Amino acid sequence: MKVLVVGSGGREHALAWGLTQDPEVEQVVAAPGNPGIAALRPVFDGQTVVCRAVDVSDHDAVVALARELESDLVVVGPEAPLVAGLADPLRDAGIAVFGPSREAARIEGSKAFAKDVMATASVPTGRAYVCTTPEEAATAIDAFGPPYVVKDDGLAAGKGVVVTEDRDEALAHAAGCEQVLIEEYLDGPEVSLFAITDGTTVLPMQPAQDFKRLADGDEGPNTGGMGAYTPLPWAPDDLVAEITEKVLQPTVDELRHRGTPFSGLLYAGLALTSRGVRVIEFNCRFGDPETQALLPMLKTPLGGLLYAAATGKLGDHGDLSWRNATSVAVVVAAKKYPASPRKGDVIAGIDQAENDDVRVFHAGTALDGEELVTAGGRVLAVSAVGKDLAEARQRAYAAVGQIRIKGSQHRTDIALKAERGEITL
Repeated sequence: MKVLVVGSGGREHALAWGLTQDPEVEQVVAAPGNPGIAALRPVFDGQTVVCRAVDVSDHDAVVALARELESDLVVVGPEAPLVAGLADPLRDAGIAVFGPSREAARIEGSKAFAKDVMATASVPTGRAYVCTTPEEAATAIDAFGPPYVVKDDGLAAGKGVVVTEDRDEALAHAAGCEQVLIEEYLDGPEVSLFAITDGTTVLPMQPAQDFKRLADGDEGPNTGGMGAYTPLPWAPDDLVAEITEKVLQPTVDELRHRGTPFSGLLYAGLALTSRGVRVIEFNCRFGDPETQALLPMLKTPLGGLLYAAATGKLGDHGDLSWRNATSVAVVVAAKKYPASPRKGDVIAGIDQAENDDVRVFHAGTALDGEELVTAGGRVLAVSAVGKDLAEARQRAYAAVGQIRIKGSQHRTDIALKAERGEITL
């Protein structure tokens, strides 16, 4: 199988790496890719891994590249090209695509649309008001009271949500959005659950938890994600079955009934509240950095799995298989992230950090001549596998300590509460 991975971030590096673990995958091409993907060493004889320059917003160029490469499968990583409809012309060209259509990708592209789908499908979620004026937003904010939850209706790279006790801050965020959702605050620990689907069959992955705030103790601004771990030792044994039954399958069924079947990765962001499971949001693609924690745990060959979903044959695939281990991913971010991340700082120590248990996935990196330098806010995700959380955390943070980037920042408490047994339902 020849696979084209569209995107350039840490998620795409993890996907490209995961595809090399599948002996049925002969070639992985990432477009545009990143230096980490370009440096991947093929795992099996005959495999090749290369990067190709392409403008992912130029749909014709992506289709032309897929045709040139004779790709058997195209995996679209980021949300922006999916919401812009990249999967549609690829499918029209007869190319198997892992990723939803433009219409189905509205589940992430419009939070108001997602709420409507959930309401029709009786999927449990928080109450919300959709507001288009400052006056409407102020009324809704006052109706719910603090803590205030204010969400940009459209894409915002994981940073369109404000949760605050400060009414003025909530109103200011709402004023900066063309359309905004004001939601009730959902208590309880958060869970990310990904599901592979062909529009009918749903295969859930194992649950993960990510960390959105910049600093330890969940302080500081929201980010795209500062770390993740999987599985969740504190989660109920029937959690995945319950979420599949009450959230994932009804949502997939409703989208199919609307004539916009969802094929690809459906990401449910959930709160385990005192009143039960509630959906915080849906995304239409693999999450970052959860993917960097999940894929090193997956025993099921990734290429065959994604191809089965893309070709409508997931019902014949069988359940997913996982390592009996734990994975922790810690994000290393550039100085001044997320406000104005500094670029061009030299990155050193990755070769020393990596071993059989640790992988460093590139996100915001670039080559300046022969030097690897920072080129984005979240620079790397350091992912480590261990027999339990304590060992995985120790390995991850030992590896982070070997990486040198001037002024870089990372959280020191990824999965710490879970390791200490401090998360309760």
